[in-house]
Amino acid sequence: MRARLASGNPHKLVELRRALPGWEIELVDDSDFPPETGTTYEENARGKALHGRRSAPADAWVIGEDSGIEASGLGGRPGLASARWASDGVAQLLVELAPLEDRRARYVCVIVAIGPAGEEVVAEGTLAGTIAPERRGAEGFGYDPIFVPEGETSTVAELGDDWKTANSHRARAAAALAADLETMGRG
Repeated sequence: MRARLASGNPHKLVELRRALPGWEIELVDDSDFPPETGTTYEENARGKALHGRRSAPADAWVIGEDSGIEASGLGGRPGLASARWASDGVAQLLVELAPLEDRRARYVCVIVAIGPAGEEVVAEGTLAGTIAPERRGAEGFGYDPIFVPEGETSTVAELGDDWKTANSHRARAAAALAADLETMGRG
């Protein structure tokens, strides 16, 4: 499968390459992505995919992805604004959750893939867990140093990239995408 990821985030490219073995995934050759103004992850992902479709090779699928972290005690914030919420989102989340007992959170990832003929596949992945009281671990990126998945005692950053490849919200969305494409006879 040949695909282009409509993102400027090289970490997401690495994760998707690891989560979709056998796929040839490159970044869309464009740094002028549309602003994330959608009211859902799906709208933002679709906007990126449609933008990338314009410059991608005709035979490639284009993947748009949007993701975030939702803290229950903060009513789901930062959510859609996770990447733009604060100059240091991890520190801000720790500060806002400090006085709260409810430290439940979930990662959400939505992928919109647009095919060469304009066909669209939408896939979602989530990962539930809690927010640790401090940063721990060196792998991953974003909120990984403070996110402890359900059933684990370590943060995603401590569990490492191999664990993340198989279990993250992005890995789950990628697996759902691959399954949907397989069902369509495209995988």
